[in-house]
Amino acid sequence: MTNSILVTGVAGFLGRYIARHFFAQGWYVIGIDNSPPENAPLGNLSVYYRLRLPDPHLSTYLKQHSPQICIHCAGRASVGLSVTDPIADYYANTALTLEILNSLRLDVPTCRFIYLSSAAVYGNPQSLPVSEDQPPSPVSPYGFHKWQGEQLCLEFTKVYGLPTASVRIFSAYGPGLRRQVVWDICQKVIAQKSLKLQGTGQESRDFIHALDIAKALDIIATKAPMQGEVYNLGTGREVAIANLAVMVLEALGCDYTPTFDGVVPVATPLNWSADIAKLNFLGFNSSVPLEQGIKTFANWCRAELIGV
Repeated sequence: MTNSILVTGVAGFLGRYIARHFFAQGWYVIGIDNSPPENAPLGNLSVYYRLRLPDPHLSTYLKQHSPQICIHCAGRASVGLSVTDPIADYYANTALTLEILNSLRLDVPTCRFIYLSSAAVYGNPQSLPVSEDQPPSPVSPYGFHKWQGEQLCLEFTKVYGLPTASVRIFSAYGPGLRRQVVWDICQKVIAQKSLKLQGTGQESRDFIHALDIAKALDIIATKAPMQGEVYNLGTGREVAIANLAVMVLEALGCDYTPTFDGVVPVATPLNWSADIAKLNFLGFNSSVPLEQGIKTFANWCRAELIGV
């Protein structure tokens, strides 16, 4: 019997990469999203259901397919929107995660559930690189809601025996992502012929390519103990935004000088890098160097924005 996996939010940025990875490995991939079929990655799906979760039809599909794994990608992923509309963020992240966990508990109680959390749970870490045992200290509603989702996973493991793990993803990027800092830099350089960014330029992030994220989730899905534990998912490399900007400019063949407005948006952490020893122990190593990933992303952005 073919292994089956359910991917929620499959038409989103990470959902597409995850579906493609598992489909290429021979899995039966069940995709769920609210997007119309023409916007879903049908070529990498065994079956697609258009649902706005939570939906009572989910129970029917769970019983029909009995997935061994569920990777939960659905939800909001904007710190800024979480600040302006925390209620919508709560329902799209915390409440929706509870609904799906409960559906799995009732219909496929052995399904291994992987929750896509975020480094936002750390806020401004006490020290870098930040390890999983450093206490969470979110500075945004998004970070708090992701942390609440992790607690729900732990609850369903401890109380109901549902196998779960949470993955704190640092700064994801890759072709297909039309938001956040790498896209912002490319878009400004290509469309505006200049580069002015928020902050000081000394803010830093740990960038992880979506291909590596999909690979790591495969390792967690098949090798992790699934006892409600959490894993950092990054590369362990801290990159200042000023240095990232120079990298993108070089990839685009432009010689603009990046400038910064000195204003850090509210609820935005300053510096991140991940201690990934826990994930390394399971067998994960990132395979896409940032310089290579940025070149590919810059080429994709150019094609997206000007057609060549």
